[in-house]
Parts: sequence; C-alpha cells; structure tokens
Amino acid sequence: MHANTMKKLLSASALAGLAALAACGPKEPPKPAPPPPAPKIIHVPARPTPPNYSSRTLPVPELGGDGLFKSPNRDISPAQITWNLRSGYNVAALNCPSPDREEITTAYRAFLRKHARGLTAANRKVDAEFKAKYGASFIPQRERYMTEVYNHFALPPTLNDFCRAALAMSRDGATIKLTELDAFAARSLPSLEIVYDDFYRRYAQYKVDDAAWQTQWGSYTTAGGGTATK
Repeated sequence: MHANTMKKLLSASALAGLAALAACGPKEPPKPAPPPPAPKIIHVPARPTPPNYSSRTLPVPELGGDGLFKSPNRDISPAQITWNLRSGYNVAALNCPSPDREEITTAYRAFLRKHARGLTAANRKVDAEFKAKYGASFIPQRERYMTEVYNHFALPPTLNDFCRAALAMSRDGATIKLTELDAFAARSLPSLEIVYDDFYRRYAQYKVDDAAWQTQWGSYTTAGGGTATK
C-alpha cells in the first residue's frame, strides 16, 4: 500500500476514534426551564359593611311614594299618634343606656302623671277606632299592631340615635300644657321617625354598594380587602 494512502487511513481511523470517545464522554446538562410568570397581584377593596353594625340580611321596609319608608307610625289617627308617642317614650325609658335613661325615665314618669287624663282619652279613642274597623274581636288586631310599634322603636341598630332623639323629645315635653298633648305628639313623633328613615336610607345604599362589590370582587377569596392573586 502506498505510504500516503496509509497515512490517510490512519488519520481517518484516529478521527473516528476521537469521535467515538467524544460520544462516550459526559453530556452537557439540559438548560433549566424558564420560571413561570409571577402571579398577578389584585388589590381588593374591603367589602361594604351594613350601617350601625347591623345584619347583612336585615329586611328594609318598602319606600313610599312620599320618599319615606313605611312605618306603623304613619297614616294613623291623631289619637293613635299620641298613643304611639307614649309607646316610644316607654321604649326609651326602658332601653336607653345610662345616663340618658335616668333622665328620660324621670321625665317619662312625670309625663304620665301630668297627662294621665289626656293619655287615657287617647287610648279610648284608639280602642274605638279598632273596634269600628275590626268589630268585637278588635283586641288581637290592636295588640298585633302595638307589638309592631314597639318592635319598630326598639330596632337594635337604631338604639343610640333613637335615644338621642327621645332625650331631646323628653326635654321638650317637660313644659307643654295639658291642652297641648296632641299637638306635642303630632310634632314629636316625626322627629323620632327621622331616626329610622335615615338608617333605612343608609342601609338601602349599603345594599347597592354591596351588590356592586359582589359583581366586581365576589369571585376573589378575600372579603375583608387586601390582596388576592389571579
């Protein structure tokens, strides 16, 4: 064999051997996978809360055409107005926190003594009105209605505001004359009702705000505000 041919064959054999050795050597490690994208941070505002720490499921009276919420203290006779004011006065004397309760209770007792005759007359008129409407079995109807009146005045979320209004009413009533009882009741009962209209308006607005929050943020896991991931 020619010497040059031999050299070529040896060179090819050497290259093949080197290639085989390279193939059997350690392989280059694979490149690491790219990290996943960072989660998107969502800033969730706090869910609206009901006014005065009330329940999220509190029923709200129907709004009347006059822009006021329906109440057992509206669309009633003058005698019923006077008697319902006495009922609200009674709720305040029993339920308002101290020290206002002491002042209200003292004024309420004086009010009952001073206007005993006028209050008795109002009570009789109310009985006559219920009897005319419901017949001889009017007493359960009246008791049911008066329970509604008491529950209305004693609505827990409104207690503090009601007591402030009742305290002002009790001071105003301390100087009225015997002949002014019905007029005093006619102007004072609406001043107590303002408390409930204000509360129910704020509660109705809360329901609107909460529905909007639920639509935009209700799918996130946080309800108290803060951050969520998506």
